[in-house]
Amino acid sequence: MRFALLTTLVAVGAFACGGGDRQADQSQTPAPPPADGAAGAAGPVVEVKMTGNGTNRAAFEPSSLTIAPGTTVRFINVSGGPHNIAFWPDSIPSGAAAPLAAGMPNTIDNLVGAFATQPNQTYDVSFANAPTGVYKGYCTPHLTLGMKIAITVQ
Repeated sequence: MRFALLTTLVAVGAFACGGGDRQADQSQTPAPPPADGAAGAAGPVVEVKMTGNGTNRAAFEPSSLTIAPGTTVRFINVSGGPHNIAFWPDSIPSGAAAPLAAGMPNTIDNLVGAFATQPNQTYDVSFANAPTGVYKGYCTPHLTLGMKIAITVQ
């Protein structure tokens, strides 16, 4: 019963999200359902890969992107780990802390997302009601290796 319901929801979501303009720096491929308690995405979904394990380059791919308000960014642990996404409170637009915090499920601290420890594990951040501007983030365990990201909402 759950499988049938999930399949129906995925099919309806895929049909509803099809078409539309795509920006060159967005990866808006159909995304799998969120895992590990991540919130369901209401708007478009953009995927960001998290790679590296400390012995090779740790990175967000892409390391910068531009999204529309209401977009969900799905962070995927592709290799290495643990990885997460955290935002510097002083490096986000004025008035963005509350909507950003509301769009980050299962946080471990203020504007610090949960760790993705397994391959293909995801963490969704919703930018619903987020003010326009640049949101600068990082991976907590790999900050010293330069694992940073800039998300522009416009």
